[in-house]
Amino acid sequence: MTLERMQNGLALLVGAFVFWTAATGPFEGLVQRALFLALVVALGFALYPLGTGTRWRPVGLAIDLALTAVTAIACGYIVWNYETIMGSLPWATGWDMAMTGGLILAVLELGRRTVGIIFPALVVAGLAYALLGEHIPGSLGHRGFDPAFVTETIFLGDLGIWGMLTGVAATVIAAFVLFGALLLHSGGGQAFMDLAMRLGGRQPGGAAKIATIASGLFGMISGSAVANVATTGNFTIPMMIRLGYPRPFAAAVEAVASTGGQIAPPIMGAAAFVMAEILGVSYLTIIVAAIIPAALFYLSVFVTVHIEALRRNLAIVPENDLPAWSIIAAPRRVLPILAALTGLGVGIYLGRSVATAAFYGIVGLLVAFVATQAGRLSPREMADRIIEGLSDAGRGMVIIGVLLAGAQVLVAMINLTGIGVTLSSLIVAIAGDSTALVALIVGLVCLIMGMGLPTTAAYVLVAAVLAPAMTAVGVDPLVAHLFVFYFATISVITPPVCVAVFVGAGIARTNWLPAAFEAVRLGAVTYVVPFMLLLYPGMTMRGGVLSVIEALVSGFVLVLAIPGLLSGARLTGKRAVDLALMITAIGLAIWPHPIAPFAALALLIGGRVIGRRQGEVLA
Repeated sequence: MTLERMQNGLALLVGAFVFWTAATGPFEGLVQRALFLALVVALGFALYPLGTGTRWRPVGLAIDLALTAVTAIACGYIVWNYETIMGSLPWATGWDMAMTGGLILAVLELGRRTVGIIFPALVVAGLAYALLGEHIPGSLGHRGFDPAFVTETIFLGDLGIWGMLTGVAATVIAAFVLFGALLLHSGGGQAFMDLAMRLGGRQPGGAAKIATIASGLFGMISGSAVANVATTGNFTIPMMIRLGYPRPFAAAVEAVASTGGQIAPPIMGAAAFVMAEILGVSYLTIIVAAIIPAALFYLSVFVTVHIEALRRNLAIVPENDLPAWSIIAAPRRVLPILAALTGLGVGIYLGRSVATAAFYGIVGLLVAFVATQAGRLSPREMADRIIEGLSDAGRGMVIIGVLLAGAQVLVAMINLTGIGVTLSSLIVAIAGDSTALVALIVGLVCLIMGMGLPTTAAYVLVAAVLAPAMTAVGVDPLVAHLFVFYFATISVITPPVCVAVFVGAGIARTNWLPAAFEAVRLGAVTYVVPFMLLLYPGMTMRGGVLSVIEALVSGFVLVLAIPGLLSGARLTGKRAVDLALMITAIGLAIWPHPIAPFAALALLIGGRVIGRRQGEVLA
């Protein structure tokens, strides 16, 4: 059996497991999680073999097989003994400790191969802190825990590696990863790209707007900003460069747009599902609360791109490079997407679980795909498309599954040692009762802690350690979690460890540092929106109609004024007056007074009216 066949076979097995459990309901908690982890680890070592293309590949193969076998044994032990584990409090034996060590080693090694060394190092640090905390002086020290107790916490219960995060990965997130991958490979990906080209291509800054729309559409169903840059960026960045866009600007547009997809409903880089579980609220509550911030983010990127296009006289996309509307609206392009979304909506409307709703969406998608492609594609070609989607989903499930299993271990150690409470208390002690100062400290720490981590892992870490500091000073839990989530997410475009920018700059063949500064400028509103959540309850669609309108007006002012300020937009044509108007508008927008946002909007409109009368263009 070739490696590719084994990868496809395991991907089909993982996909079938997710599809079946989404349709019929999951197995018992520990059983579902152990089976899922065993499957994704086996697939992971097949997809990311050690030492490929080197002389020591036989050694790598032996390591891969050993770690896969250890994982299978450990997960099989949990499946076989789950009733005993959940019905009693078993003591850890030497055998239990050996299985725990092997399982954690397999998960962390796969994490290293898929996302780099930073995340596994954090988990190792968490384990070391739990085992050696008694040797740490001062308030950060604790009484210490022996290996047997740590094993019982991690392995022999549902608070460690088999906890809530692994459970969400094995059910809801896996179902949506499968849904998204099949949607993209059944023609949805090309449909998204064509729609983005048609909507943005003929406008000023058309290529950058194509990147923004396409990356947003892809990112909404993707779990990784970095993967999104690598996918859509290979098309959009060369197109922007070909049309004369500066290379750092092209890389930054793609990095920022792809990052925005991680804060946009319905999936939010898989964090929406995790957040719902942590807070004990419905999934719909999370995505409704995230709508306005996501809309403001993309509107701000559009405004910045538009101003830059006018200022730099950037070219639009030639008409003959754009797809015709007849192609975009063809039934074979539209019907699979509509059927998928209809199935998803019907499942949610009927009150089914989110995973089962995703199953309905997958069924609708596959039926529409086969119906619209019959006669155009042979059965073999359609099967190949579906297998490609399953393989892509498998890769996504490996990354999500391994990351959340590792994150669950880290969270278990944080809870066991109480370090989260300790750090939160320390932040509150430094900032006092000042919500603004606590929020500022938490935001800065989130940017640091999120660097180099995928969206979901970054959110889980900051939610466990930093969200309690905000709730301690009276911030609503949902707002606190959205706050830390946004800051952890935008760390991928924030220097010095801005991994989304690194990938974009690599595609653009430019220095990453200028691209990083462009990315911060393009995404500047995102650094302000989390604080707006604290000032305006309407930002999360709560507090009544007037509260929502006030939040919308305030956000709209920021979306216009901050990009205008950073890009040198001209309102009246007099630079000093324009600066004063925009700074004043920003100050009024963040002043929590019912009249202030409307006054800020009036200032900008008035300035622009004066400028138009004098014949001034926006940039």
